[in-house]
Amino acid sequence: MSPQNPPRAPSSPFLRRPWLLQNGAAAPAGGGNKGVKGIIAGGITGGIEICITFPTEYVKTQLQLDEKGAAKQYEGIGDCVKKTVKNHGFFGLYRGLSVLLYGSIPKSAVRFGSFETFKGMVVQPDGSLSPGNRLLCGLGAGVCEAIFAVTPMETVKVKFINDQRSANPRYKGFFHGVGIIIREQGFGGVYKGLTATMMKQGSNQAIRFFVMESLKDAYKGEDKSKPVPKWLVGLFGATAGAASVFGNTPLDVVKTRMQGLEASKYKNTLDCAIQIWKNEGALAFYKGTVPRLGRVCLDVAITFMIYDSFMDLFSKVWP
Repeated sequence: MSPQNPPRAPSSPFLRRPWLLQNGAAAPAGGGNKGVKGIIAGGITGGIEICITFPTEYVKTQLQLDEKGAAKQYEGIGDCVKKTVKNHGFFGLYRGLSVLLYGSIPKSAVRFGSFETFKGMVVQPDGSLSPGNRLLCGLGAGVCEAIFAVTPMETVKVKFINDQRSANPRYKGFFHGVGIIIREQGFGGVYKGLTATMMKQGSNQAIRFFVMESLKDAYKGEDKSKPVPKWLVGLFGATAGAASVFGNTPLDVVKTRMQGLEASKYKNTLDCAIQIWKNEGALAFYKGTVPRLGRVCLDVAITFMIYDSFMDLFSKVWP
């Protein structure tokens, strides 16, 4: 009887997962317990990043909810900060923070987990992605993120911030507020603006992953195993964040309006966009761009830098 041949290593890139040889923040988790490491690292990163950048998110949302006419409350970024601190104290700028903290871990899990799955379907033998596939993988990750994490989280956050604008705020805390929303509007009350959020998150992650992967590939050149310095990862992240802001702020404005307490006056996402255009003009679609630009650039830079650092640490202490 002839001896059995030893099993050969699979030649398909879909089975070999060659990207496991890569280093860097945008490299998705895969194989063994690396996915668990990615979820934990992403959750820690998300918590740190949100605490640092949330005041700019708060101001951006307030300015986007502020309409023209008699209902207008703020004259700009400085006026919004001044009035908020005067009326609610410094921590008034952190209203709605708990919502994002509660949602940071599942959001990171869905984002990086889905990006890994999509990348595994189209990755090249050397672990790289073609430009078109970078966009598609990022788009898929953003859409999954919108459906399973971001929409309910963002809807509750916007309602909390919007509630503070009223003369008699109703929500006393995260669980109390969510209970009121579900009791009055049903489970669908936390899924307002799903279409706009899918468009926003899909374009967000498509742009960010495309820019990040492209810049990292350009830096590495022919040596795909070449590590990227953390400060450069942060610079690449800030660049990716800025690109996403200019690319999809109009979608973010529509999404915010659709998730506010007055969302019922819009028939759907398209009707919301039409009414903003007719009543407030084209520039209304870029409300809150400056505070959002600052927050997102810092957000994406911190996310990739800290995530990369934790993944490096886990690789050393958690085999």
